[in-house]
Amino acid sequence: MKDQTRKAEEFRELHRGKKLLILPNAWDVPSARVFEDGGFPAIATSSAGIMVSLGYPDGEVIERKEFVSATQRIARALSVPLSADIVSGFGATPREVVTMVKSVLQAGAVGINIEDLDHSAGALAPLKEQLEKLKALRALRDSQSVPFVINARTDALRHAKGDDQARLEEAIRRGIAYRDAGADCVYPMGLTDATSIATFVSALDFPVNVMVRPGLPTVAELERLGVKRLSLGPSASYAALGLLRRASRELLERGTYSTLLDGAITFDELNRLALPKR
Repeated sequence: MKDQTRKAEEFRELHRGKKLLILPNAWDVPSARVFEDGGFPAIATSSAGIMVSLGYPDGEVIERKEFVSATQRIARALSVPLSADIVSGFGATPREVVTMVKSVLQAGAVGINIEDLDHSAGALAPLKEQLEKLKALRALRDSQSVPFVINARTDALRHAKGDDQARLEEAIRRGIAYRDAGADCVYPMGLTDATSIATFVSALDFPVNVMVRPGLPTVAELERLGVKRLSLGPSASYAALGLLRRASRELLERGTYSTLLDGAITFDELNRLALPKR
């Protein structure tokens, strides 16, 4: 527990430094270990990456125990802090969400990402209901010896009503409410252009998370704009599977192996990725 508390404190401080926290999202033990070996100070899980790798679509179709078990295997393999993407919390009520978060913390995570998208309805959760969940998580955090980090994601930019400006305003409204309800960082899903990022950061005056997407400014520009956290999201999964697709095409169409072999790790390196790094 002391080691997990230390990791939680380290993870929290990474959101408060001058440098942008670049947080890669892993989907299994070897991808997490590759990121850690690459030098990232913390790792997050990708809900889509984990679920698809286990044969489920993204969302909350997967059984809680299987999801938590996958998170636990990743946490045990790392020496750096791990944040878990728990989708919408796997529960309709604050009590159910708290139960899920307790399980994730027991599995070794020291942070959570929770979104305000109701996957069953394909729409934003009512603001009041989302705030009740966040307040319950704040109470849990304040009562725990592990001071886990709450990253509150809003999908207003994709699912709110109105034009682009109206959706941005709704994202800001929700972001401020999530900040005030006890989140440690706010994540406006889909925010990519510099002007909107600057507007959002200025309105919240609080740690903001953006995700790698086409059109996103460079790391240097994001730091200038005041962003505190950059997630890879499922982009690493996309990249890895894209490489396999290109390698498959090369082999079947040309009968050569360059894509498969160039830059590949060795058998011994692969085996070492299964061993916990301490």
